[in-house]
Amino acid sequence: MPVLSIIACDMFEDELTYVLSKDSKLEQLILVEKSECFGLQRKLKSLGCLPALIPLDRIPEILKGEKSQSFPAILKPFCDINFIEKIRCKLENRHKTKVTVVANVLKMGLHIDNELLRAEVYRNIREMSRFSDRILIFYGTCGHSLVDIEKDFEGLGCQLYFLKDDKGEIVEDCISVALGGNDAYARAMVNSEGEGTFYLTPMWASGWQEFPKEKFVELSENDKKYIKRYRRVAKIDTGLSYELDFDENVRDFARFFNLKIVELQGSKKIAEQSYQDAKKFP
Repeated sequence: MPVLSIIACDMFEDELTYVLSKDSKLEQLILVEKSECFGLQRKLKSLGCLPALIPLDRIPEILKGEKSQSFPAILKPFCDINFIEKIRCKLENRHKTKVTVVANVLKMGLHIDNELLRAEVYRNIREMSRFSDRILIFYGTCGHSLVDIEKDFEGLGCQLYFLKDDKGEIVEDCISVALGGNDAYARAMVNSEGEGTFYLTPMWASGWQEFPKEKFVELSENDKKYIKRYRRVAKIDTGLSYELDFDENVRDFARFFNLKIVELQGSKKIAEQSYQDAKKFP
């Protein structure tokens, strides 16, 4: 059974929840056992999907032994379709390749240092390539942190897939994914009426709640000048509603920094298409 691994920033927790929970063809799902994966586990569980939590160093052993024994946890994400639809899906998929997905979520805090982010993503690619047939990198280029990732892993025996837009370009960051691509991101900035705009997805907004407000009060002078560039906060509606306090979180953020709220229509297209492309095994 082929193995597709996913290395993702926890900023993409909602997108991962969406693509994994609606995948009726997925045979098995493993989440790397770590605190960064607990939010994803909780959201999947709320949708009736029960992945296995396994430490990264034990996953090769589990995958190697699965042929000779029954797997401890199998994802059967049929929670939102009726009985007849279940039977139809099973009949359609009888001769299709079954896929095991291993998802590894990395903490958002890695973005504080470009070198740290690159080193951690690269380390996980090397480690997970030992047991994976493919790896989907659920990151953008994140400034210059991962801009050379395709070139740097050209000789890797495990094929890498990326979050790409309609032009086949790796997206810039999570905001580019949420808006539907690099061009959509550029258009949003052009149409910002000349005002600096801070963009919030549901996960970005929930992350704001985790930071003590005192930390923002104690910003350096350079940081305060940076914040003052913004006049608006854009609430991006991707159609995903796993973070129930999205509206409240955006209002709190806008109130604290004295920003005007604008709403933008988002998209799930890039996350969904990239996942489906990576999962197409012969």
